[in-house]
Amino acid sequence: MRVVLPFLHRRRHPLAQALSVVLGLVVIGVLMVFGLVVAGVLTVGGALWLVWRQWKRGRAAVPGAAPQQARQPEVLEGEYVVIHSSRPVTHH
Repeated sequence: MRVVLPFLHRRRHPLAQALSVVLGLVVIGVLMVFGLVVAGVLTVGGALWLVWRQWKRGRAAVPGAAPQQARQPEVLEGEYVVIHSSRPVTHH
């Protein structure tokens, strides 16, 4: 059984081949420009977000500013047991 897809067969007319190549290049170009615009927006947005965050953090450290509530520690403490794969695990 032979599978024939209409979009994958090679066009025999030279003008159709040339138009296909030009259309493909245009689509690739548009996608590249769109990708660069998105990357630029994300880069500028991320930079502005970092600057804003640092600015807010700097204002909080000003001596005349209102005191903030005590922060909870960011470290979680607990007991951990190393489980080896060679021995069966016994639950306590």
